Amino acid sequence: MIGCCGIDCSECGAYIATQTNDDAKRAEVAKQWSEQYRADIKPEQVVCNGCASAGPWFQYAEKICEIRKCCTGKSHPNCASCDEYTCEQLEGFLKQVPDARKNLDALR
Repeated sequence: MIGCCGIDCSECGAYIATQTNDDAKRAEVAKQWSEQYRADIKPEQVVCNGCASAGPWFQYAEKICEIRKCCTGKSHPNCASCDEYTCEQLEGFLKQVPDARKNLDALR
């Protein structure tokens, strides 16, 4: 499953931890993401079925992610199907996550 931004959910730690109900994996992801994104992420926040699902979603994706908001607001399954691909907002993200660009380009 490819998320709105191009991330492959099946490779995402939050998605894996949720699907396997693995608290140790949640703790590992929370620690890694807290360091990587300079944020205070708690293990109990690491719950996600992928942004293309009916939820639940990782709290960032659900409440803050402008890419997800835009994509779902336009009723697109992901950014690859948008006429504005790639927009400035998505470009900033794709610079940080080049594999997401590869996934979206493959879908186009």
